[in-house]
Amino acid sequence: MFAKVLFACALVSVARAGLLAGGHGALSSQSIVLGAPALAHGYGGYAAAPAIAAPALGYGLGHGAVVAHAAPIYRPAIAHAAPVEVYAHPRYQFNYGVADGHTGDQKSQWEARDGDVVKGQYSLVEPDGTVRTVNYSADDHNGFNAVVSRQGHAAHPAAHAVVAAPALGHGALIHG
Repeated sequence: MFAKVLFACALVSVARAGLLAGGHGALSSQSIVLGAPALAHGYGGYAAAPAIAAPALGYGLGHGAVVAHAAPIYRPAIAHAAPVEVYAHPRYQFNYGVADGHTGDQKSQWEARDGDVVKGQYSLVEPDGTVRTVNYSADDHNGFNAVVSRQGHAAHPAAHAVVAAPALGHGALIHG
C-alpha cells in the first residue's frame, strides 16, 4: 500500500513539473535569440534576425515529439549615422550679496559669460576691516587676469593686558 501511495505522489510530481505532456504529447520552449546581428534586408523596413532556439527539455508521451519553435523575430534595421556635435553658445549672468549686521559678514559677487569670455567681480570685508575687491576676466587670448584692490584702513583691536596669577614656589606649604 505504501508503495502505491509513493508511486502516485511521484507521478503527480512528475506531471506538475511538466515532464509529462498531454494532448499531442509535445513539450516546447519559446524561441530565444542570442545576439544575432540584423540582416540588411527584411520585411517592411524591419530586418529579420535569425532566431536560435533554446533546446526543449522534457519527454513527450503520446506521439513522443519534442518540439522547439524558432520563429524569426523582426527588429528595426540599424542605420549608422555620422555623430552630430551640438554646440550651445554659453551665456549666463549672476550676482548675489550678503550683508549680515549681526555677524558683520558682508560680501558680494557678480559674473557674466558670453562664449569664452568671462568677467566678474567679488568683494568681502577682511578681518582687519578693509574691503578687498577683485575684478577678474578670462578669455582664450589673455587667459585669466585678476586685479585686487583694498579700501579702508586696517584697524586691529587693542590687545588686552594679561595678568599672571602669583605662583607658588617649590616646597611651599600652606598651613591652616
